[in-house]
Amino acid sequence: MKNQGCEGDRSDGVSVLDLTLHFQNTNDIWKLCDRAWSPQCKITIKAVIINILSAIWSARNNARFNNKVTHWKSSITWIISSTSLAGNKSNCVASSSITDFLILKRLNVTIHPPKAPIIKEIWWQPPMDHWVKCNTDGASNKTTSSCGGVFKNHNTEFLRGFAENTGLMSAFKAELCGAMRAIEIAHSKNWMNLWLESDSILVVKAFSSSVLVPWALNNRWRNCRKLSSSMNFVVSHVYREGNQCVDGLANIGVTP
Repeated sequence: MKNQGCEGDRSDGVSVLDLTLHFQNTNDIWKLCDRAWSPQCKITIKAVIINILSAIWSARNNARFNNKVTHWKSSITWIISSTSLAGNKSNCVASSSITDFLILKRLNVTIHPPKAPIIKEIWWQPPMDHWVKCNTDGASNKTTSSCGGVFKNHNTEFLRGFAENTGLMSAFKAELCGAMRAIEIAHSKNWMNLWLESDSILVVKAFSSSVLVPWALNNRWRNCRKLSSSMNFVVSHVYREGNQCVDGLANIGVTP
């Protein structure tokens, strides 16, 4: 970092910001932080400014009160060391900008790259032999709601599907209706090994905590739980990306 009066210092190739700066007052100094730096670069530059002012103040007091002259190289070493500590301790992240890269490296700051997105592999898993799997979903708008489901066997063969308007103005209630309808259909078809899968975590939790079920659906829910207790029954959660087919069926019921 240099100002207009330090052009001669360019011969050593060291210029942290690679800018010619004009400072008329302290406000001009802080305006430097308003540039489009990355968060980590910005906080590092703030640390540079604070440490420069602190080094000047310290050198001035040593000269005035202790009659000691601080060598400029010693001050620069202290400034870079203190700035490096601040930049490395920060939780802020840098950008992929080459300018940010050069500034942080010249100040001995370890670059904190942006957090990479978490990638999860999602796929539909078929049931075991002699089992039937049903994926269910629900959808709602301002006036109505619906549910849908698809039954498949261990060979991923389509057995049956359903899409029903529930008339309820709640997505969660529609999701529960889809789960209950799946149990009712499976029991009527004598599919006694049933794997139910939903993209609603609340629906999955409702099977272990009935207090989550709205009172309006409580009687039907108890009947379905009685049916499922006579079956080999499991329930699991799947991400929406693995439930897209049923999501389309559920949306049919709310489409004008």
